[in-house]
Amino acid sequence: MLESPQSLGNRVVPAVRRLLLSDYRSYPNLELELEEASVVALCGENGAGKTNLLEALSLLTAGRGLRRADFADCARQGGAGGFAVSVELMGPYGPVQLGTGIDPAEGPGRKFRLNRAPAASVRPLAEHVRVVWLTPSMDGLFAGSPGERRRFVDRLVLAVDPEHGNRVSSLEKALRNRNRLLEERPSDYAWLDAAEQEVAEVSIAVTMARSETIERLSSLIFAAQDASSPFPWAEISLEGDLVRMVQEHPALEAEDAYRRLLRDNRRRDAAAGRTLVGPQSTGLHVKHGPKGIAAAQCSTGEQKALLVGLVLAHARLVKMMSGIAPLTLLDEVAAHFDSKRRSALFQLLDTLGGQVWMSGADPLAFTDLSRRSILLQITSGGAARI
Repeated sequence: MLESPQSLGNRVVPAVRRLLLSDYRSYPNLELELEEASVVALCGENGAGKTNLLEALSLLTAGRGLRRADFADCARQGGAGGFAVSVELMGPYGPVQLGTGIDPAEGPGRKFRLNRAPAASVRPLAEHVRVVWLTPSMDGLFAGSPGERRRFVDRLVLAVDPEHGNRVSSLEKALRNRNRLLEERPSDYAWLDAAEQEVAEVSIAVTMARSETIERLSSLIFAAQDASSPFPWAEISLEGDLVRMVQEHPALEAEDAYRRLLRDNRRRDAAAGRTLVGPQSTGLHVKHGPKGIAAAQCSTGEQKALLVGLVLAHARLVKMMSGIAPLTLLDEVAAHFDSKRRSALFQLLDTLGGQVWMSGADPLAFTDLSRRSILLQITSGGAARI
C-alpha cells in the first residue's frame, strides 16, 4: 500500500493537489482536483493525451521535459500560440503554486511563476519539487547511441543539481566557438588559448558533476542490491579521458591537463571538424549486476526491468540529495509486466515516498494500487474519474 503523500516520517513531501492546463497540446483547458492521491493512474487509448499530461508535469523542472520537445510544439494547434501549466502542490514547505509556459505577447522563452508571481528562472521551483520519469522512448537506452546515454546521465544530474543544464549549455557553446576558430582562424593563438581555457573550465565542471552523481547512484544501488528482486540491480560507471582526469587529479590540475591536450590536438581537431576528446565523448557503461553482463546484451525484458530499477534508484538518490521525494512519472510502464511484476513494482514505489503518476491503456493493470490512488479516464482534451 502506497503511503499518503501528506507525510514521510515527519516531513511533508510533494504531491500535486490541483493541475490546470491551458492550450497545452491536446488540452484547450483542463482542471484536475486530486485531493490526497499518492498515485494518479491515467488510462485511455493511444493518442488520448496521457503522455501529454505527464509531459506537462515534467516541465516543472529544468530542461525540455520528457519528450525533449521545443516549447513551441507544446502549444495547442489552433490556439493562440502559447500554453500554461499550473499546479497547486503540497510541497516540503507547505502549499505552493508553481507555473510555467510560453506567451508570445511576452517574448520568446519559457516563463515561470511561483505563487503566481514571476520567477526569473526554474531554480525557485526546484526548491519545492523534483521530477523523475521513465518513458517508452527510453527502452532502447542500453543498446542505443552513446549520445542518448550521455543525455540520460545529464538528466540524472539535472534532477539533483538544477544548475547542470546551464553547464551543459555553456559547454556546447564553448565547443562550437573553438571549432569555429579552428576552421576560420587557426593561427590566432591568443583567441584559441582563451577559447580552450573556457572549454577546459566548463568541461571539468560538467565531468565532475556527472561523475559525482553516477558514483553516488552506484553506491546507493550497491547498498540496496537484492538478488531476489524482479528488477535487477545495475552496475554503472562512466568512461572517458576526462573522467579519468577528474578521478586522478584535483579540479585545477585536471583543467590544466585538458587545456594542454586541447592545444596539442588543434591540428587533429581542425581536420576532424570537431573536438575529439572531451565530455562530449564520455560514455555510460551499464551491466546487469546479478548476471555480470553488459546491459546491451540482455534480453528486451531484462533491459526494461533493469531500466525500471535504475530509474527508481535515481528517485531515491534525488530524495537523499535534495531532501525532496520526487514526483515519479511512469509512462506506459505497467503494460510491459505480468501481474506478479506489476505488484512488485507497486511495492517498490511505496518506498519512494513521493507522488507517482502512471499511464496505461488498460485500467485492470492498476487494480493492485492503494486506496489512496485516483484512476482517470483520459479522452481527447479531457479527463474523468473512473
